[in-house]
Amino acid sequence: MTLACLSACSWFGSRRQELPDPTEIIVTGAPAESFIFVDGLQTGQPTVVSDHPQVLNVAPGVHKVEIHTGDKVVYREDTYVGLGEHRVVTVVSGITR
Repeated sequence: MTLACLSACSWFGSRRQELPDPTEIIVTGAPAESFIFVDGLQTGQPTVVSDHPQVLNVAPGVHKVEIHTGDKVVYREDTYVGLGEHRVVTVVSGITR
């Protein structure tokens, strides 16, 4: 009887809840020396080269992504990211979505 109880306890203990993948916005194509803002807050470091994507961890939901060079907004996009999703934002120079 004791063996049956112990084996049942180990069965329940081995069931782990898997965590969802991180929720991310991946920004590609930002001009060199530009800054990425998400919901009005600067995130990360300045973009070093335009062909290097930046991965930003965000909360699930709607976000405003802006690319700034100096005081000028050169790109803006509103996007939705679901829990555990990886949303790619491709910066196209001179276009605001």
